[in-house]
Amino acid sequence: MALWIEAESVELRPNATEENLQTVIRAVYRQVLGNAHVMDNQRLTSAESQLRNGDITVREFVRAVAQSDLYRSLFFETSSPYRFVELNFKHLLGRAPQDQTEISEHVQTYNNQGYEAEIDAYISSDEYILNFGEHVVPSARGNRTQAGIKNVGFNRTFALMRGFAANDVGKAAKLISDIGGNLPTKIVAPASGSGASSNREKRFRVAVSKASYGPRVTRSATTFEVGYNQLSQKIQNIQKTGGKILSITEVA
Repeated sequence: MALWIEAESVELRPNATEENLQTVIRAVYRQVLGNAHVMDNQRLTSAESQLRNGDITVREFVRAVAQSDLYRSLFFETSSPYRFVELNFKHLLGRAPQDQTEISEHVQTYNNQGYEAEIDAYISSDEYILNFGEHVVPSARGNRTQAGIKNVGFNRTFALMRGFAANDVGKAAKLISDIGGNLPTKIVAPASGSGASSNREKRFRVAVSKASYGPRVTRSATTFEVGYNQLSQKIQNIQKTGGKILSITEVA
């Protein structure tokens, strides 16, 4: 099991059954709305019908949910601008913002072009299309090294992805101090009741490539097993030695 929310890829297949369609719809609501409970009268029935009929793709359904009054009321009207942006990164790109530049660019997009343009900036981006395309539901993807994504994103993704039982409603940004000060983000165990309170006792396997341990010792690939409390320090050590983290998974 992955340390954070990383479900298997959910894709709307050609000639999808109603069961597959409903699985996709539920996955989009869960991902884009940050585990918030969706009542029947809050569902986007028109957009669901368009998806069922093949008039829109999963990507356009994601856009419809993110531009809906429900998303706006949950994450824009009740949140600080920084919190709104970091949640957009989490919900729509499956990762945490990397730095202050990314946050500032999106705040400016909203201020200058409006709410819909800010949402479009994620869903119409090359990054979204490369990772999810037209038919795959966005999901957390911060536990693998990716081109153009800094390793500091591992810890920041941990800070945002707190387990299936948690939801994202809340006003305060979680990463503002670390990102604004260009500081590392510590891995903190989830609070009791989050659905992952036992993480402190768990062990995790870290798969690494291109790790260097000095001028004479270089290994192309290796794995480590560490406890939860040592995980943050291990990630920092890997980064300092030039290692590339391939995955972080819970040891069965």
